[in-house]
Amino acid sequence: MGMLMLAALGFVGTHLLLSHALRAPLVHRLGTRGFLGLYSLISLAIFIWMVIAYRAAPVSAALWPVGEVLWTLVTLVMLLACVLFVGSFAGNPARPAVGAAPPVPESAPGVFAITRHPMMWAFALWALCHLLIFPVAKNLVLSSAIFVLALGGAALQDHKKALLEPTTWPRWQERTSYWPLAALYGGRTRWQQFGWRAWLGGVLLWLLATWLHVPLSGWRAGIWHWVR
Repeated sequence: MGMLMLAALGFVGTHLLLSHALRAPLVHRLGTRGFLGLYSLISLAIFIWMVIAYRAAPVSAALWPVGEVLWTLVTLVMLLACVLFVGSFAGNPARPAVGAAPPVPESAPGVFAITRHPMMWAFALWALCHLLIFPVAKNLVLSSAIFVLALGGAALQDHKKALLEPTTWPRWQERTSYWPLAALYGGRTRWQQFGWRAWLGGVLLWLLATWLHVPLSGWRAGIWHWVR
């Protein structure tokens, strides 16, 4: 458990440092491609370390009972997370890029009407769902690290983008929201169709990812929990 906690802290800490405090000096020395390569290498290495530590950590007693109601809730939330994740690839102005960043849309299309950070919220929902359905100590550490990194990174990304793009990003912030549905309820944007690509890709990802739980972990997940 101690090694897992250290790996989780390293995973969150290096992501935040490389994405913010160390990004500018490293890009200056290595160039954008070099920086992205270094960032990917470090992230992958620490992620592998965290997975190895997670597998080696003992399984403690569950912190709460997990019944069919919770399974159903988590299954539906994971479908939404997959739709948000797939939808985030179309026109995401926050996506890292080697060349020019994607233009900031004039309106909040698709999943961006829900939140301007659909990919980060997809990761956060993934972490929350896995914590709820497997409430043991080592999963609390792993899921909490991913949850904090996703939502903390999204908040810091807003600050960084506002500094780098002072004429466009604040306008994007005005018509979108960090918190899901806040811009819709506040009247700053209108509900729009997600589009068939987000729905189809999200459903396919949801089915595939939950099916892979059996060969990867031995656990049935998603609708496969009920399909025998």
